[in-house]
Amino acid sequence: MTKLTQNSATQTTYRWPAPAKLNLFLHINRRRDDGYHELQTLFQFIDKCDYLEFKITDSTDIILHSDLNKVVATSDNLILKAAKLLQSETCYQGGAEIWLDKQLPMGGGLGGGSSDAATTLVALNALWKTNLSQNKLAALGLQLGADVPVFIRGFAAFAEGVGEHLQPVELKEKFYLIIVPEVHVSTAEIFNAPNLPRDTKKYSLDNLLQNPWKNDCQNLVINKHPQVAKALDWLIEYAPSRMTGTGACVFAEFENKQQADTVMAALPTDFYGFVAQGLNQSPLSVYLADLN
Repeated sequence: MTKLTQNSATQTTYRWPAPAKLNLFLHINRRRDDGYHELQTLFQFIDKCDYLEFKITDSTDIILHSDLNKVVATSDNLILKAAKLLQSETCYQGGAEIWLDKQLPMGGGLGGGSSDAATTLVALNALWKTNLSQNKLAALGLQLGADVPVFIRGFAAFAEGVGEHLQPVELKEKFYLIIVPEVHVSTAEIFNAPNLPRDTKKYSLDNLLQNPWKNDCQNLVINKHPQVAKALDWLIEYAPSRMTGTGACVFAEFENKQQADTVMAALPTDFYGFVAQGLNQSPLSVYLADLN
């Protein structure tokens, strides 16, 4: 556990990971009457994270220190929403100061905002000693976004419904080269697009694991964003490659780190990317276990 001190020896904060995820496949099955989409997707974490630090306070104020305040309205900030939701749900009489070290790209399909919200719920539940169960935290997380529960539960998972029905899976922990195009892709815009495929047939997990993987959002995004198409066209020459989530990040999978690093070394100078390892257990759940 990394312990940092802010301002004085009595004001202690703890640095919690908020890991990224990849959607190894993403199938859109149908659009429901309420506007939400039923889907089937396979989540795996990677060892690339945002980091959050927390200082518990006697005041009921929730204060976030982050450059995100310049680009995300307070009313839309999932970290603040998560903290206030837990505070309200448990009638907690104190508050917190939160520092965000943002490492994950926004609008990249890596789940950074959802992961930040999940880490906020998990961390404050522990630090405030509000003692909500993981099931209850996951239910609160679902109010914030469909991807939040998988980060709270902390295991690689096959997801159905709107993403809330999770089945743990043990996957090979491959290495990935992830390219981050310089474009922000709006999840809401993609899911509201008239030409988004919404009729992929549902299959069992066993069937899906034995067949080629795809992302139903990919063609829509690459047609709309040339930067994503360019990155994918380059990457797919080296290894099986796809887009994660609703983009913009694309990834290629490799059996070992040396292979991924070799391709990373050939990355064009106008691309930004990084190598990460797939993880079946979230760094957040490992951190929480060490804390206890």
